[in-house]
Amino acid sequence: MDLLAAHGSALDVFDAAVRAAGPGDWARGTPCTGWSVHDLVNHLAVEQLWAPHLLAGATLDEVGARYDGDVLGDDPLSAWEKASGAARESWLSPGAPHRTVHVSSGLVPAEEYGWQMTLDLAVHGWDLATALGRPNPVPDRLAGRLLDVLRPMVDDWQGLGLFDPPVAVGRTAAASDRLVALLGRRPR
Repeated sequence: MDLLAAHGSALDVFDAAVRAAGPGDWARGTPCTGWSVHDLVNHLAVEQLWAPHLLAGATLDEVGARYDGDVLGDDPLSAWEKASGAARESWLSPGAPHRTVHVSSGLVPAEEYGWQMTLDLAVHGWDLATALGRPNPVPDRLAGRLLDVLRPMVDDWQGLGLFDPPVAVGRTAAASDRLVALLGRRPR
């Protein structure tokens, strides 16, 4: 599974969870401490809004604070659809994964940035589904690929406050359970 296929799969995971949220669900808590469903979807929408700019070569300063705060407004689903659609279109533009992008840690290959976005979509798709009482939506094929590609990076991120410490799971646990456990979630 290459980056663009994995990104599309993870985007579908999160999108399905967003579409499952009903009017009374937006204030629900999520496995992300201190974040409601609204906060979690807003976080991912903001990430998607940044992608077209970064893939086009913009710096963090050039994007600035335009996406600070609530980007979902009164119609969270529509805001999510617009943000995710623009991000996906940017990723599918010719040569996008082969570019270099500006991120908080400096210049990185766009492919690395893309895998990080894919991981965030998949794991937060699990968080959102969990908050809504839905089954684990992350396909094992996607989870296995994310584990293969990102395990070394995740190890480097430990202790930075990005994720809780890993949770132990059995050797025979499904790839999707191993993925969320690696990022401090308790598989269910």
